[in-house]
Amino acid sequence: MKNIDIDHLQDVLVTVATDIGLKILAAIALWLVGRWLIGITLRLIRIGLERQKLDSTILRYAHSVASVTLNILLVIGILGNFGIQTTSFAALIATAGVAIGAAWAGLLSNFAAGIFIIVLRPFKVGDTITAGGITGSVKEIGLFSSTLFTSDNIATMIGNTKILGDTIQNYSNTPYRRVDLKCQLSGSTNQIAAMDLLREKVAEIPNVLKEPSVEVNILEFNLVGPVLAVRPYCKNEYYWQVYFAANLVMSESLSAAGFPAPVAPQNMILK
Repeated sequence: MKNIDIDHLQDVLVTVATDIGLKILAAIALWLVGRWLIGITLRLIRIGLERQKLDSTILRYAHSVASVTLNILLVIGILGNFGIQTTSFAALIATAGVAIGAAWAGLLSNFAAGIFIIVLRPFKVGDTITAGGITGSVKEIGLFSSTLFTSDNIATMIGNTKILGDTIQNYSNTPYRRVDLKCQLSGSTNQIAAMDLLREKVAEIPNVLKEPSVEVNILEFNLVGPVLAVRPYCKNEYYWQVYFAANLVMSESLSAAGFPAPVAPQNMILK
């Protein structure tokens, strides 16, 4: 009797193990085939959207949403292969979604802000902007955050809520940009001659636009002398090149022309 029970138990274990093993193999096969099909589907979606000549920002966003949705459906299908009721699983996901949504309200607000950024289009991928206190070139607008590459080539991720809730400056919306510089003169300097010289020399810097022309005006006075506002214009991509070149030109041209160097006054009190 005991031998019969043991044999029966062995048969049951072998049957269960075989069934579980086959389901595991089927799940692996479904996962591999499903991932392959998802890859093909995503490529077809990308090709279809590119034929519509949509913005690259929308392409990235649609690709992310489609990828997440298809992978969730694949996981639900694999669980259904193990006999788990997908309707119950869907209800469980919905319930978990509510709980997670309450706990992760910040992520959901970032997701909603990302949608508004796509719809309102204050900027797009490739634009140079200042947002959330960071200035850089937009590399990606993601589901929850956007990535900016700063001028020192650091990838900086900013939450979409912070971007949309703060002031956004888009430097790529206009064809050119003004470079604001200051030049300190000595009080004994011929101001008119210095201003004419700087207009001429700064205008000769490569990539400085002829129109609008270079602006050189007296900005303020201090104890040393007048302070000039030197303002050339250039295309956005040449901003820093013009910025540094103009500083060098101001220093060298004034010195070569024999203008006195500005020196801060010093008072000596003798006791």
